[in-house]
Amino acid sequence: MISKDEILHVAELANLKLKNDEVDNFVSQLGKIVDMESNLASVNTDGVEPTYNMGDTSTTFREDKGIRTQTREQMFENVPESEDNLIKVPTIVDKEDDE
Repeated sequence: MISKDEILHVAELANLKLKNDEVDNFVSQLGKIVDMESNLASVNTDGVEPTYNMGDTSTTFREDKGIRTQTREQMFENVPESEDNLIKVPTIVDKEDDE
């Protein structure tokens, strides 16, 4: 069973602020999850092939075609600043002369 102290410890590690009723709720919910895992661990799986991938492994190929949904003019209506038909964005990396 998961204890209230364990929930509070994990919440502190995750920098979560939980209310008392939330802590009690997590104790109950995580206790149920741990119990369910215990039930699954007791299932005899001898002779069962492991499942390594739950998704469909076949690939559906399609032609890669660009679809235009807006004209350049429509797109530039939403741009705060442009120059020479290009979108201007703020500089995020400064090169320093000393480095």
